Amino acid sequence: MELTNPLVYGAPCFIIFILLELTYSKNHEEHHDLYDWKDLFASGFMGVGSAILAALLKVVSAIVIFTYVFELFNPAVNGVNVNILGYESFGYVWYVWLLCQLADDFTYYWFHRANHEIRILWAAHIVHHSSDNFNLGTAVRNGWFTLLYKPLFYMWMPAIGFKPEMVVFCLGIEALWQFQLHTVLLPKLGIFERFMNTHTMHQVHHAQNVEYLDKNHGGFLNIFDRMFGTWLPLDDSIDVKYGVIHAPSSNNPIVILTHEFKDIWADMKKTPKLTHKLMYIFGPPGWSHDGSTLTVKQQQRLFKEHESKDSKVAYTRPN
Repeated sequence: MELTNPLVYGAPCFIIFILLELTYSKNHEEHHDLYDWKDLFASGFMGVGSAILAALLKVVSAIVIFTYVFELFNPAVNGVNVNILGYESFGYVWYVWLLCQLADDFTYYWFHRANHEIRILWAAHIVHHSSDNFNLGTAVRNGWFTLLYKPLFYMWMPAIGFKPEMVVFCLGIEALWQFQLHTVLLPKLGIFERFMNTHTMHQVHHAQNVEYLDKNHGGFLNIFDRMFGTWLPLDDSIDVKYGVIHAPSSNNPIVILTHEFKDIWADMKKTPKLTHKLMYIFGPPGWSHDGSTLTVKQQQRLFKEHESKDSKVAYTRPN
């Protein structure tokens, strides 16, 4: 079955919607600062680079990897691909498409969560979070190095019998959904907030407020965030600050793409112990051997302790 990656059609639409949002923001005072020109150009440069590299690396490597894995675990028997567990590999009926998209969403959740919880992966993914603006331009601000390892997270899908081209197609659909999440111009979506990953939930994900860090990793759905304890709705009483705590403070794309890798190297040189060096690479972002910096979980634990103390003081304060 011949399938075209939906991103082929999505990429031109990305440009159109960015221009529409940009025009709208510049003509409405309350959203006038939604875009910063230098930041937008940096995001655009990385987006174009990512698109070019994706065509050369991600799609090709994904097809090669997925095809190899599929054929390895689903060898042809009398012209029919049969999984090594004994069942016939999946076809193209409608419910298989739904299962494939659900499997893609499950995988995306863990891929995305790993990018936030393993520092060497965070070094690649921080690019997407490095802007202190939240708009459709930020949606295309993608790290180039994630293209090298993302297909590895999805190898299990062709291994159990999903067709390689079906997996690639569902990856493209997921990317289209992720793009349109990056806007503040849409309100909460009512009943859809119960099970979908929405624009307001993604605002939480891009916030650097301590209570919002490492929340809402989902793709289409928020059920996996709810199941695994990483879901948090947007609180309208909180003033959201976008970006990352330790931003690169530069609009130079090369600096944005590489600054966290340089920080990892600098941290590794602080200690002679191999276990510490490995933790700086594979441990959670913010981990330090001397406690000079804190992980997200440590920050949030302290935040809750201070919040609890403040609430007790407020409760016992005399009139």
